[in-house]
Amino acid sequence: MEVTPQFKRILSIDFGLKRIGLALTDPLKTFAYPFETISNDKNLWTKLSKVIQLQEIEKIVLGYPTKEDGSNSHITKNVLNFKTSLEKKFQLEVILWDERYSSSIAQEIIIQTVNKKSRRREKGLVDRGAAAVILQEYLDSL
Repeated sequence: MEVTPQFKRILSIDFGLKRIGLALTDPLKTFAYPFETISNDKNLWTKLSKVIQLQEIEKIVLGYPTKEDGSNSHITKNVLNFKTSLEKKFQLEVILWDERYSSSIAQEIIIQTVNKKSRRREKGLVDRGAAAVILQEYLDSL
């Protein structure tokens, strides 16, 4: 059964050299939530393909890393190459979105909402939390 476009989701990606945080919108595209953290390894494209297919993704918002002054960071080129690969592999619109402070905001939310200190240190929490912050900022701009 084909899902109508208004019920397809938007995927947000917080790209990292080791881990990639993913967040999704609800089907009505009103809010973002942390979804999953995946390893940036040889299985990356297979995992992303499954998420895109199973979650019925129509668009991707990719965190665009810059320094505080807006200049490129050490990972900006990697993100631009990743964007090109995403567009070629999945034939979806990929929107770059300023990700400054997204990890800091995600970390603060985790501190306020996750009770166990040992759980707060889970590496993937911040990655998928940052992806959710990026996606919510994008949704709020629409």
